[in-house]
Amino acid sequence: VGMAFVEALAGGAERAVFSKEAGLGSAPIAQAAPKTKEPVREGLVAMLEPFIDTVVICMMTALVISLTGVWETWEDGTNGAALTKAAFDAGMPENFKWVGRYTVAIGLILFAISTAISWSYYGDRCITFLIGPKAVLPYRVCYVFALFLGANLSGGVVWQFADIANAAMAFWHIVGLIGLSGVVVTLYKDYFSRDHQPTED
Repeated sequence: VGMAFVEALAGGAERAVFSKEAGLGSAPIAQAAPKTKEPVREGLVAMLEPFIDTVVICMMTALVISLTGVWETWEDGTNGAALTKAAFDAGMPENFKWVGRYTVAIGLILFAISTAISWSYYGDRCITFLIGPKAVLPYRVCYVFALFLGANLSGGVVWQFADIANAAMAFWHIVGLIGLSGVVVTLYKDYFSRDHQPTED
């Protein structure tokens, strides 16, 4: 029971990182794009994203899977998107099962496209910072190739590679957070010590 709990906890943590990117250092790339004079306020807004993603979307999905009882089919090899689809099918009246099926399919397509675009942008900004604008086109070519490669590899290989890549990103991000913690505390104290009026920035 103990090992099962540890494995479930580790698996949940890994999938949570995939879901909301918290702690990887990728979200700040997008959060740095808006022109604002208040980085603390932008950070506070960014804190809503993991809440909406995890507490609202993931929790709703987990409740649907739990309440419909389809999680018991795990031993049959049903998991991931197939398990979610089965849960929505089971929760719908007979004449409306197609609603759940198409809802999951459309959601998967939209999440996949938005994820591909987001990570392309993150890599674009990183490669520009590290090497320069001249490296952007080769990066984009490699990125498109990686999309096709990932689509043709087994899910296990893709997940393992993603786990390793996320761990590497998280490590260096944590190092950066520790190094900049003093700056963060200073900005935080300065922001909350002032009276904030609505401004246009």
